Amino acid sequence: MTDANDRGADSTEGVRLQKVLAAAGVASRRLSEQLIVEGRVEVNGRVVAELGSRIHPATDLVAVDGVAVQLDPAKRYYMLNKPRGVVSSMRDEQGRPDLTRFTDELEERVFNVGRLDAETSGLLLLTNDGDLAHVLAHPSFGVEKTYIAKVRGRITPQTLQKLKQGIELEDGLIRADRAKLLQRQGDDRHSIVELTLHSGRNRIVRRMLDAVGHPVVDLVRRSFGPLNLGTLRSGAMRELTKVELGQLLTISRAADTARLGDAGSNERDS
Repeated sequence: MTDANDRGADSTEGVRLQKVLAAAGVASRRLSEQLIVEGRVEVNGRVVAELGSRIHPATDLVAVDGVAVQLDPAKRYYMLNKPRGVVSSMRDEQGRPDLTRFTDELEERVFNVGRLDAETSGLLLLTNDGDLAHVLAHPSFGVEKTYIAKVRGRITPQTLQKLKQGIELEDGLIRADRAKLLQRQGDDRHSIVELTLHSGRNRIVRRMLDAVGHPVVDLVRRSFGPLNLGTLRSGAMRELTKVELGQLLTISRAADTARLGDAGSNERDS
């Protein structure tokens, strides 16, 4: 919560916290007051339990029950189930089908967080929140992605273990955080496997499975961080729920806090 003395302003500056929560869609004004009184609301990491508290929505960070709340109404977040044959670009120079077919009717200009190759379908996040996009797309922040792959051949427990232990590719070692067999098909001619990893390298799942002798026939990204595709049909798009958005913002703010802590530590050590 911004201190009035820090801003050189009087104590009436800012917006009442319960009004901000209601405007953000957290709860009604009355229920927001109850959340505050119960000590379930934090502003800039501090519990605020006074109903007269005022904040500055443009600069203060609010969380309810430890989950971050987005106070900027201009920020938008969409989940798309990208079909096969669509490139992860807002403008494809080769004239291939791109993401504009899903975003042209939106009032806001959004962009994709990370990429899926044209032949991979599944969950793609679209947003105009650059800070969030940076955290989610960068492998150093460890945001996990889960893929379901149909591959040629019979996947063995030894192969799954190799995927988890690590494979040396042309651009370095890569390992899956988790790998499991879901199903075998057609007299073991095909296997269905689930891989979870946090790497953002190009076509990494296909290259990993190629390297262990099981080329990918079909590949779908089912989850991205806390987001799950669920029953969203291919080619459909929807806005994130308040819960989903809160989970993403919580990840982003935790990463920012860790980054600031590392920067402070480096300054002290230098």
